[in-house]
Formats: sequence, structure tokens, C-alpha cells
Amino acid sequence: MKFDLSIIAKHIPFLLEGAWLTFQACLLAIIGSLVFGLLVAAARTSASPLLNRLSAIYVDIFRNIPFIVQLFFFYFGLPEIGIYIDAFTTGVIAMSVAGGAFTSDVVRSGILAIDPGIIEAAQVSGLKKSTIFRKIVMPIALRASVRPLGSVFINLILTSSILSTITLNELTGSAKIVASQTFRPFEVYFVLLVAYAALTWFVSILIGMLHRHLNRNQAEGAV
Repeated sequence: MKFDLSIIAKHIPFLLEGAWLTFQACLLAIIGSLVFGLLVAAARTSASPLLNRLSAIYVDIFRNIPFIVQLFFFYFGLPEIGIYIDAFTTGVIAMSVAGGAFTSDVVRSGILAIDPGIIEAAQVSGLKKSTIFRKIVMPIALRASVRPLGSVFINLILTSSILSTITLNELTGSAKIVASQTFRPFEVYFVLLVAYAALTWFVSILIGMLHRHLNRNQAEGAV
């Protein structure tokens, strides 16, 4: 078999449409998972036993069930009880909820790693608990969690390829269609492989830059 990428050339616009859909879904899912993660992390580190238990159950459920099962539940299961959501919205919600479970663990670890003396000093100064958490605890925890959060977000990008199973023509779904039309799966999936590798590499670079930027003061102080 002769390797010929020119066969894919006329399908590039279609693949780019799929890539754009992947970008939108991943961006919204990253935002959604961060929101879920912050809320759940706050609940898991709160003084309320009820919030602690409920948030722990949420994390256990969505960390221990395959994502494709969760996706199928949202897309094929919910309509059975009268809840109809389009494929794109379903994909974003499913990734946000699943990603939120992993994000919450990362943020929670960052919160628990904070020096108790910092919190005690803030309490002595008369700040409210909500203010301490919002302006001191959470910023420090997020700064320390940038790299592990980056890994969670990269995993979300890779997970987005499963959205093709609910008829969403994102990048992987578009590639499947092109492969079926051209009968050249080797070239099509080679391009797909390179595309995902480039995308995750780019995100890794951004995460590294953000980490260095947020922690530059600490690095300067250590010199």
C-alpha cells in the first residue's frame, strides 16, 4: 500500500469542522469540570458531615464508572424519562460531570496541603471563613494544583473522542466518516493521531507556562 496523504486533502475542511467542534466541547467541558470540581472540593473540606458525604459519593460514582457508560446513560437513558438533550450538550455535560470528580480530588489535595498557620493567621486577623476560603485558601490551592489539573484537562480532551459514539461528528467522528468514504483508514487515522498529539502537546505547553507564571514569586524568593 502506498502512503498518500493527498487523498485526505479535499476532506480537510470537513475534518477542521470536526476539530472546531472538539475544541468547543473540550473548552466548555474544562470550564464545567472546574466549576464542579471547585464546588465539590469545597464541600469535601467543609465542616458539614452531610456535604462531606454527598460529595464523596459523587466522586466515588463518577470516578469508578466507565465514561462511555455515563455518556450512554445521559444520551440514551434520560430520554426514557422524558429528558431530551442534543448530542453536543450531552457530551459537554457528561465530560463536565465526570471531569469534575477528578478535578475535585486535585483541588482538595491542594487545599489540604496548605500550611494551617496561614489559615490561623487569617482567622486571627478577623476575616470571615467564607472570605478566607475564597481569597486565601482557594487561590493557593489552585496555584499548587495547576500541573495535576492540566493532566485532568488533557485527559478530557482525549476522552472527547468517545463523543463520536453518540453521533457527534467531532474530530474522531469526522475521521470515521472520511475513512469510510475514502477507504484509506491508515492515512485518515494517521492524521487523527498527529492531530491529537499536537493538541495535547500544545495544552501541556500552556499548562507549563501558566504554572511558571503563577509560581514565579516563589521561585524568585527561593533564589
